[in-house]
Amino acid sequence: MEFLTAAVDWFAVPMQFDFVRRALLVAVAAGAVCAVLSCWMTLVGWSLMGDAVSHAVLPGVVLSYMFGLPFALGALVFGTGSVALIGVVNRTSRVKEDAVIGVVFTAMFALGLVLVSAVPSQTDLGHILFGNVLGVSDADIVQILVLAAVVLAVVWFKHRDLTLYAFDRVHAHAIGIDPRLLETLLLGLLAVTVVVALQAVGIILVVAMVIIPGATAYLLTDRFERMLAISVGVAVAAAVAGVFASYHLNVSTGGCVVLAQASAFTLAYLFSPLHGVLGRRRRRRRARPAADRGAPRG
Repeated sequence: MEFLTAAVDWFAVPMQFDFVRRALLVAVAAGAVCAVLSCWMTLVGWSLMGDAVSHAVLPGVVLSYMFGLPFALGALVFGTGSVALIGVVNRTSRVKEDAVIGVVFTAMFALGLVLVSAVPSQTDLGHILFGNVLGVSDADIVQILVLAAVVLAVVWFKHRDLTLYAFDRVHAHAIGIDPRLLETLLLGLLAVTVVVALQAVGIILVVAMVIIPGATAYLLTDRFERMLAISVGVAVAAAVAGVFASYHLNVSTGGCVVLAQASAFTLAYLFSPLHGVLGRRRRRRRARPAADRGAPRG
């Protein structure tokens, strides 16, 4: 009985505070939209692209703070601009895409750091890099919810085409779907999703929210629709656990959310019945006696 009371208090006490309720709303919304896009990022193999976009938005965020503009505006401009720049350099040079991504995102991130050091009194580097989910305003919440709704609406409308693009680009092109157009759409959605998650976990940890839920779900199922549901479930559960854990431990909220996601991935990696390390070992052990029984005797 005491354990049950303590468990209820663990959730109930923080919910008395408005800043915790706000943080929970933002973390769940950002986690859910990141989880949806994470499934396509995992299947297409764009983990490095997610890292590139998340770092490339830093100059835009800093400039927005400098000129008193909504940080989402600058982040969107630099996020989509970096994606376009990567595509142009990749198509017009012999340099491979992964190298182009590395050049662009490190250059953009370095530019952002230079801007931050040039105007230290006007820009809080900690909030930009690590998020400030406990200090979100009403305007921030509206902005996050609107952008999240836009991403989810576009994904809902185009999810069949995007799924076909992820699994079989040749077939998509054969039936009249332009793979390059879908690639541009997916990259644009990635840029918007990064902006949604910035307020929750900051630039450094955004890539984790865009990759870990989908990677976790990928270990647990072979069906894409189920993968989407599992990915969102993992992200929402991690958001809730992370917000409450950060309150009780008095540590970084974004860090707790990402650690909760990483814990879910570790469990799936080890214990997934389909693709977990321990599950594969059990299947191999069961297969050996059967193989021995069927072996010819000398």
